[in-house]
Amino acid sequence: MSIKDKAPAAIAEELGTRLKHARLNSDMTQTEVAERAGVSRKIVLNAEKGRVQLEALIAIMQALDLTSQLDRFLPPPAISPLQLSKLQGKQRQRASGQRKAQDEGGLEW
Repeated sequence: MSIKDKAPAAIAEELGTRLKHARLNSDMTQTEVAERAGVSRKIVLNAEKGRVQLEALIAIMQALDLTSQLDRFLPPPAISPLQLSKLQGKQRQRASGQRKAQDEGGLEW
């Protein structure tokens, strides 16, 4: 079964296992990682079980020198040429919001 077919809890557990393997490959104890990350050993233990808050996960990844993996994990989104032309110098604040009214032909007015 591929990871995309697993339940969110199973994916979190798999990520925890991978985090543990990364720690072991770095020849570090949970206590050493916790000290470097500025978190408790229990947080590292829970992270390795797949139960961790995002900020703590990032701190642990920094302690293990894994943050370069984040761009592959969740790459920065590219703006499409259509979106870029719509923005025309405006900085997008959020995805939802007021939409411009359109006439029946689909043209903005």
